[in-house]
Amino acid sequence: MRLAGKKALVTGGRQGIGRGIVEAFLAEGASVMTCGRGPKPDDLPDGVTWNMLDVSDTAAVQALAEATKGVDVLVNNAGVQVEKTVVDSSDSDWDLVMGANAKGVFNMCRAFIPVMNKGGSIINIGSISGKVADPSMALYNASKAFVHGLTRSIAVDHGPDIRCNAICPGWIETGMLEAGFDLANDPAHARQDALSRHATRRFGKPEDIAAMAVWLASDEASFATGQLFTVDGGMTAASPINPGLM
Repeated sequence: MRLAGKKALVTGGRQGIGRGIVEAFLAEGASVMTCGRGPKPDDLPDGVTWNMLDVSDTAAVQALAEATKGVDVLVNNAGVQVEKTVVDSSDSDWDLVMGANAKGVFNMCRAFIPVMNKGGSIINIGSISGKVADPSMALYNASKAFVHGLTRSIAVDHGPDIRCNAICPGWIETGMLEAGFDLANDPAHARQDALSRHATRRFGKPEDIAAMAVWLASDEASFATGQLFTVDGGMTAASPINPGLM
């Protein structure tokens, strides 16, 4: 019960990594709120408060912050992905991806930092895509690089009252992962090749990211701030040589 007595807000908690974090926080004793752009999911765990929210809507985010005081943990997980190069991306693609992934994180941090409890923890969900570029994911890659930079700035500007870190997941078993493989000429071969590039020989699961989020939210991580924690099964530790072919 490492989070007993803590009040947490997790954006994008309907599914995937966000849902994994919601469930892990509950198991560790936190009071959990989450949000998404649609109605409350039928399978949301008992005791979790749902808010319908578009994080790119500045006024809506501010209203939620004013109504939700005394937050100890803020997890900025909500995000979207568009599989396009720069030249193929439209203005609407920019508004969608940067609105959710960049402006959304900015909105949440700007609105909630003033109402967070002293000693609070902000956990931004970045990505290895903010460090190394995934093909045909130009806007997504750029948006995650923004999240990484904002994380450091918040840690520097708002410490010691608030800690701010980012988790940079690798390839996690979610719908976003499948959408990436669908870009390949041979998705099955691309999947197998990707697996062989992981030292763990598996893709990540939402609970792998949730475990790191629990630690960062807890008092055990009181000396960790301004950092980008990569959780990718060793994929970015490897050279371009495919170990599965050796």
